Amino acid sequence: MTQDGRLIRGERTRSAVLEQALVLATVSGLDGLSLSQVADALGVSKSGLFAHWRSKEALQLAVIDQARAQWRDRVIRPALEVPAGVRRLWAVHDRRIAFYEARVLPGGCFFANAHFEFNARPGVIRDRLAGELTDWMTFLTGLAGEAAGLGELRPGVDPAGLAYHVESLGVCAVMQAPVVGAAPTYAQARRQLLEHLRAVTIDPTILEQK
Repeated sequence: MTQDGRLIRGERTRSAVLEQALVLATVSGLDGLSLSQVADALGVSKSGLFAHWRSKEALQLAVIDQARAQWRDRVIRPALEVPAGVRRLWAVHDRRIAFYEARVLPGGCFFANAHFEFNARPGVIRDRLAGELTDWMTFLTGLAGEAAGLGELRPGVDPAGLAYHVESLGVCAVMQAPVVGAAPTYAQARRQLLEHLRAVTIDPTILEQK
């Protein structure tokens, strides 16, 4: 069996290839990603990868799927273990910042980078990214809506507006961290959301003190 055959055999190794591609995409950009670049990074032939992704676009779409799965495993699933309501909304933000702090991806945030890269470029990739953003904001809004339904939010608090606030802090943090400094930026991102949640929550004591 050839080295290429071992590398791309089975779903586990396919995932490993996509993980490497995801890392590269946060550095070189999703548009800068190519089968040749991934093959060089892994020390295999381009033809071995071409059997699985017949085009650059197919690879890009697969990387988006990989990024979504990574986000689900590292951010969403741990947060869903926290009781529903304001505490779960906070947990999503906290896990997101922890993900950035761990430097899992050298470029910070795949989705933030990719949105900036493709926002003005109509096509299949932009449409897929737009769908991912819609799903994410729907998820955050749903968490805020759960908090409202549980009676944890003050009257008049808009779940969609609260979700927008959470997302804004996350994107701002990961973009500013390389310039301003990771430690103070991420501490600020956590502090600002905690203060905001305490201000809109009927019982602020349910939130941890930091």
